Amino acid sequence: MGGCAGRRLSDSEGEEANPALRPPPQDRQGAHWKNAVGFWLLGLCNNFSYVVMLSAAHDILSHQRAPGNQSHVDPDPIPTSHNSSSRFDCNSVSTAAVLLADILPTLVIKLLAPLGLHLMPYSPRVLTSGVCAAGSFILVAFSHSVGISLCGVVLASISSGLGEVTFLSLTAFYPRAVISWWSSGTGGAGLLGALSYLGLTQAGLSPQHTLLSMLGVPALLLTSYFLLLTSPGPQDPGGEGEADTAARQPLINSEAPEWKPGSSSHLSLQERWTVFKVRTVALFELLFFRNTFLSHAQQYRWYQMLYQAGVFASRSSLRCCRIRHTWALALLQCLNLAFLLADVWLSFLPSIYLVFLIILYEGLLGGAAYVNTFHNIALETSSEHREFAMATTCISDTLGISLSGLLALPLHDFLCQLS
Repeated sequence: MGGCAGRRLSDSEGEEANPALRPPPQDRQGAHWKNAVGFWLLGLCNNFSYVVMLSAAHDILSHQRAPGNQSHVDPDPIPTSHNSSSRFDCNSVSTAAVLLADILPTLVIKLLAPLGLHLMPYSPRVLTSGVCAAGSFILVAFSHSVGISLCGVVLASISSGLGEVTFLSLTAFYPRAVISWWSSGTGGAGLLGALSYLGLTQAGLSPQHTLLSMLGVPALLLTSYFLLLTSPGPQDPGGEGEADTAARQPLINSEAPEWKPGSSSHLSLQERWTVFKVRTVALFELLFFRNTFLSHAQQYRWYQMLYQAGVFASRSSLRCCRIRHTWALALLQCLNLAFLLADVWLSFLPSIYLVFLIILYEGLLGGAAYVNTFHNIALETSSEHREFAMATTCISDTLGISLSGLLALPLHDFLCQLS
């Protein structure tokens, strides 16, 4: 790693030999909370643009630019419908197209990460992630067509995917408690992202101005990483884990450590299956109720907000509830998907409020599967392999979402042909 890393390791060894060299307890406690808040904010900011693009999916696809307006998502757009006679009130393109644009670049990044991403230092990765997130908001806000808007969604996906691989790898060099804070932050991104888009548009702000108002989030991401996180060093594990001596190296301004191929090969099939998500988000557009005070676009936004609320609650629950047999959560998600698909086909649920509860429950399952899987990996993986295991395991999560989106496209077209 170079002279700087070697000097830090020597300091750590000296502290173990002479406890008087250890930082005072209050300093260690301060570093603990800085890192906890830092990883929570990184999780929040990293997933924020991804969630906002999903929340804006119906607006991106269901409207064309009104005469005289300069943005594809300007106020008072003209609605277009693929099949006005369909009971689903379908768009010409499924919202699964936005889901795919929001997830496929992330999948590519995660698949290629073990091949060479470790050669890039952490700081340029984080900077690239922040710039892409800001670019996504600007491009979608000022776009003139669905195609350009989807390019903006792709930028959000690149930002989220690169950030997730980077920050999950970085958790290997901190006490295991930061995994809980990171997971809670990603859940907070879902809730705050969906709620802010819903609230601002409900309050009368145009989708364009709503997106532009969120440009402070990428700036907060960069601030949290460069100014808030401490370099991994001797820390109080706080009962959640321990900072390994080998991990006490300054990563923020140094080269990334070497990943070790094959280090995640001992992960159980149950853990891999649990992270392999089945997402029902692609069905939300088709869960349409005509006899309600909410428009189709508003219903979709509420679905997104409630799903993300469930994700936030369960991803923040690790200190209260830990689940070892996480495969059961994946099974329940599959059953939930089958139930909602049956309702889309048969329309047997009498009230939108029942759908609200089911979607909230789906979010609870997804969030719990995420945080408990990565926590279990952190417990069961050796310190030298933990960084690589964290980065590669999240591929399953993205692959599951990608397959859900691909399956939803033909399903959308088929159902929208029904009267």
